[in-house]
Amino acid sequence: MKVGGLLASAGINIGLCVLFLSLYSILRKQPQNVKVYFGRRIAEENNRLRDAFILERFVPSPSWIVKSLRCTEDELLATAGLDAVVFNRILVFSIRIFSLAAILCVFGILPLNYFGQDMHHVRIPSASLETFTIGNMQERSRWLWVHCVVLYIISVAACVLLYSEYKHIARLRLCHISRSTSNPSHFTVLVRGIPKSSTESFNKTVQSFFTKYHASSYLSHQVVYKVGKVQKIVSGAKKVYRKFRHFKGTKVDQRCRSITFQCCFCGASSNSFQLLPIDFEQEESEKPDVNDSSLSLPDEECGAAFVFFKTRYAALVVAKILQTSNPMRWVTSLAPERDDIYWSNLWLPYKQIWIRHIATLLGSIVFMFIFLLPVTFIQGLTQLEQLQQRLPFLRGILKKNYMTQLITGYLPSVILQIFLYTVPPTMMLFSTLEGPISHSERKKSACCKVLYFTIWNVFFVNVLSGSAISQVIALSSPKAIPMQLARAVPVQATFFTTYVLTSGWASLSSELMQLFALTWNFIRRYILRMTEDDFLYSFPYHTEVPKVLLFGLLGFTCAVLAPLILPFLLLYFCLGYVVYRNQFLPFQFLNVYCTKYDTGGLYWPIAHNTTIFSLVLAQIICLGVFGLKESPVAAGFTVPLIIFTLLFNQYCRKRHLPLFKTFPAQNLIDMDQEDQQMGRTEDLNERLHSAYFQFPDTDDIPLEGVHTNSRDKDGSGTCGESSRKENADDDPIDVLSHPTLDRLPVSQLRNVVRSLSSILRPQRRELPV
Repeated sequence: MKVGGLLASAGINIGLCVLFLSLYSILRKQPQNVKVYFGRRIAEENNRLRDAFILERFVPSPSWIVKSLRCTEDELLATAGLDAVVFNRILVFSIRIFSLAAILCVFGILPLNYFGQDMHHVRIPSASLETFTIGNMQERSRWLWVHCVVLYIISVAACVLLYSEYKHIARLRLCHISRSTSNPSHFTVLVRGIPKSSTESFNKTVQSFFTKYHASSYLSHQVVYKVGKVQKIVSGAKKVYRKFRHFKGTKVDQRCRSITFQCCFCGASSNSFQLLPIDFEQEESEKPDVNDSSLSLPDEECGAAFVFFKTRYAALVVAKILQTSNPMRWVTSLAPERDDIYWSNLWLPYKQIWIRHIATLLGSIVFMFIFLLPVTFIQGLTQLEQLQQRLPFLRGILKKNYMTQLITGYLPSVILQIFLYTVPPTMMLFSTLEGPISHSERKKSACCKVLYFTIWNVFFVNVLSGSAISQVIALSSPKAIPMQLARAVPVQATFFTTYVLTSGWASLSSELMQLFALTWNFIRRYILRMTEDDFLYSFPYHTEVPKVLLFGLLGFTCAVLAPLILPFLLLYFCLGYVVYRNQFLPFQFLNVYCTKYDTGGLYWPIAHNTTIFSLVLAQIICLGVFGLKESPVAAGFTVPLIIFTLLFNQYCRKRHLPLFKTFPAQNLIDMDQEDQQMGRTEDLNERLHSAYFQFPDTDDIPLEGVHTNSRDKDGSGTCGESSRKENADDDPIDVLSHPTLDRLPVSQLRNVVRSLSSILRPQRRELPV
């Protein structure tokens, strides 16, 4: 590829970024999009601007950039959780290390590579990008020691910054544990693999076991029930019931009639709503009785239970020790938070878990090798000579200069990015089939799978097969891989540069604009004609963390060999820092993303290990390149650097990693003693009994001020309102009306939800203390 092709790709992506950023600064000001970018509450506050024309709404402005940079780490931690802080620190680390690498490599190594051989240099736009790589250096060149020194500086600086970030995040994790004094998960242990008895139920078995072996610290327990179908009914009823809280103070007029309109696509007629014949007196007389025996449903107990202990330290000890001589029975672990539990996987027999792990591993490997086909095809687009030989009808098209630049500089990375969009949902499916007990564990597992997949297919497959597309068998000879990497990485650095432009810059613009939410908002409002918008979702760490770490790997491996990638990579990290902080803002994150669970910073060990792997891989590739260039001094000094990096990683694993695997007993004991001194122990123990109900109470679904007006045939109306008191001082702007609320069965829905929840709520099982 020539410099002109790279400039063409950069120009296209820069134009798209400027367009998307300008559109974002305009779209976020539009009242109809305020629910996409600022959430439901701010949308209700801006209803008055809906019909107003303000010129400022249609003028791009950089004010959001200033606001995102003003957000502090404490605000980010309080609003979005420790995982968001960890993701932000990954970006900060990348900006720091690649700023140093860009200064050293662009001003120190790039001129040496360009003038590495005595040759006639053409104009830079017509020059090949390989002239800017280490491949242009002469063999036995006396300037290769500069590359070795720069490699040392980058590696040492990366280790220092990594240790500093590891220490900082470990301190934040300890503070995160100490501040969550009322977290019931610290007192709770999840027990799986409970042996099934023919004479006793799981409830009696758990009670007998922990009364006998942990009597001094055991408090109570809660067996998990398999009631999936009824749970869906309750969830659906709650979802419908929760809709009505947006209609506080609403009085519905029964004289409204349905509106018939034409469908946008097929032209068929459809009614906006349909009146339901409901008699209010009949509704009051036919209230379901919770205590009616006919409503009772058989509960199916599962081999899992939540066991509550009096202190945090007791729960930690029980979770970490082996309970019986059979490791497959009475398997204990600290329970996740209630909102983080993946209930359906708790019903799985524990003996199936290891089989599911093997099956998903095999499925992931098969999917990796299937993905080789599009990657090999994509790399053929960068090899024009082989492409013309295989497809002779393209010779006329490829003679045009702009077509050559488009095909080699932009098209391959775009096609690869399209195929990569299928990877995160596939890996999330595999992670779900593994049987994780929490949503955060499932997302972290998917993050690792996506990371391994992208490193293998984007880096190794492109390098090993792209340099010689007809020799894919190079993948099957492990001994030749190091030297193959040394030969191919400088050649494939041009593709990685265009990949950073296409996948990095464009993805940040898409993330900022929220294209999916924006499109879905348009479909709901103008096609489906729906006014409610419940499409808030959690931040996709399983897609964004692997992407950032992959770009870090590309930066480390290409910094010394092909420094031209560093300015584009540094610009990506700086833009990502601004964009993601904008998404994490206190007034933005609560509405764009919904934080329901947090791993407590467990993404940082993944980032640390990936960075160490990237450093060692870059050092091994440089060692091979120095060997090919016949520079024994540079190659000899690279070997101690590899050993030093591995020793540094081992020290970090011993010093900081245990803090991310479990909770320190010292901190938990201090928290228990503080609770006893403050008199909070009994209150905390009392809360544990209702902390892990599978079907919590419906009291958390407020229906203030919802009125249903029913009219008799003579026109007189009777009013039935919810049992909640109406808020008398509601803002007039909150008074809404909608024809679909005609004869709304509010009381019936409330009774259904409460009846089902009362039936299915497990009874408290507590031992007298």
